[in-house]
Amino acid sequence: MSNVRLPLLPPSEPPPSSPLPDAERVPLMQIGDLARETGKSIRAIHLYEQLNLLHPAARSKGGFRLYGTEALTRIRWIGKLQDLGLSLTEIQAIVREWEELGSAPRAMVKMRDTYTAKLRETQETIARLRDLERELEASLTYLDTCDVCDPARLIEACEQCELHDCQTHVPELVAGFRAN
Repeated sequence: MSNVRLPLLPPSEPPPSSPLPDAERVPLMQIGDLARETGKSIRAIHLYEQLNLLHPAARSKGGFRLYGTEALTRIRWIGKLQDLGLSLTEIQAIVREWEELGSAPRAMVKMRDTYTAKLRETQETIARLRDLERELEASLTYLDTCDVCDPARLIEACEQCELHDCQTHVPELVAGFRAN
């Protein structure tokens, strides 16, 4: 087992209704600043709050939500999980399960299992994309010779093209045009 350290998730307890005491002050930002920093919309951030994925650190005297730097980390984490293909509902379930496990080692095992499964899926996707990349490259190489054909040549003549070995090595992305 490797010594990979997973980031601890901020607690999901509701924030205090008043600003933090001076001793606990960290740089706080309003929701617009948080949206700008993370590239997320204000609406998305509000949705994260509704789903209990994110909580403001405090409120200003005027009642505006204020967020600490941990909110940046949480929003980026949510974005990465979405990039992995997880829905917000699935992320919400992960956070809830994380909080319910109570034991740090059990929580880490659960996250490790989740990340291991996603790594395997990602590797499979990359392999499929590499195969597609090779197919595209072969198709482009094949099609590059087609521009030397007589412009008056009919498409039906492509099946007997003398420029290619049309019976044995036609990329599927090209052969698919002929299949009917």
